[in-house]
Amino acid sequence: MKILITGMAGFIGHAVAKRLAGHGHAIVGIDNLNGYYDVALKRARLTDLAECSDIRFVELDLADREGMAALFAVERFDRVIHLAAQAGVRYSLENPHVYADANLVGHLNVLEGCRHHGVEHLVYASSSSVYGMNDKVPFATSDAVDHPVSLYAATKKANELMSHTYAHLYGVATTGLRFFTVYGPWGRPDMAPFKFTRALLAGEPIQVFNHGDMQRDFTYIDDIVEGVVRILDVVPQPGSGTETPDTSTAPYALYNIGNGSPVALMDFISAIEKATGREAQCDFKPMQPGDVPRTWADTEALFQATGHRPQVGVEVGVQRFVDWYRGFYNV
Repeated sequence: MKILITGMAGFIGHAVAKRLAGHGHAIVGIDNLNGYYDVALKRARLTDLAECSDIRFVELDLADREGMAALFAVERFDRVIHLAAQAGVRYSLENPHVYADANLVGHLNVLEGCRHHGVEHLVYASSSSVYGMNDKVPFATSDAVDHPVSLYAATKKANELMSHTYAHLYGVATTGLRFFTVYGPWGRPDMAPFKFTRALLAGEPIQVFNHGDMQRDFTYIDDIVEGVVRILDVVPQPGSGTETPDTSTAPYALYNIGNGSPVALMDFISAIEKATGREAQCDFKPMQPGDVPRTWADTEALFQATGHRPQVGVEVGVQRFVDWYRGFYNV
């Protein structure tokens, strides 16, 4: 198969590309290499993929309508793994327009490419952020998610709605994956595991929001990748569902992809302390606007579809991340 991976220089995109390499696919990856976080890390991920002869990289912005149309027309992809987006809840408070460009215009350009060029299956990244301040746990894809608390979350919910529209109108088979707090080697510098590790190893304090009273469904990167790769072969069929928040008579599917077991933030910090051999200096702060106190994924539907359950616990995952961080940054 020929597979497009958007956001291939990103954390999850890099890992998915590496997992698919050597399995007989022709893989094309795109990324605009924007400066939201250290571009050197993004380039290092691409360098890590350079030895894979079945992977090509094209520097391209999702919001480039003509460029995206030309890419789809020339390459004729069989399947698309759409992971590129402007990420970050807090950053959306400061720079809202980049979310419209990347997450709305960019997603539309991907949908149009799939529509006009016969893509068999579009698997795209949504986010646990769509659940907002939902009190019911674990979060299920059958829950109503009509009250987002950040622009980032609103764009991700919009992506789901746009995808359903294209599934219904044009028969584009789409599967959305609501990612829950992904961490591990090659992770993003704007996320807590990276920030905490960097600060502890530098002997600096860490900012801990909501005074530490938070829970996250931390999910190790290998478990995320396995779910993405397996669901790529589970193509939604028309007429197979009913009209509910997560199913449809259109070829449309929606899943949570997470560990399915929330971890207290202070316990996660303890795991980083153990892995680094350093004690955290916690600077406790109130809750940040747009943030939520806990996330917890109901992952049973994804297990039923793929047969995969997460395998890597927090202590093992954190140790692997810290070991990678020490090696990559020579600390």
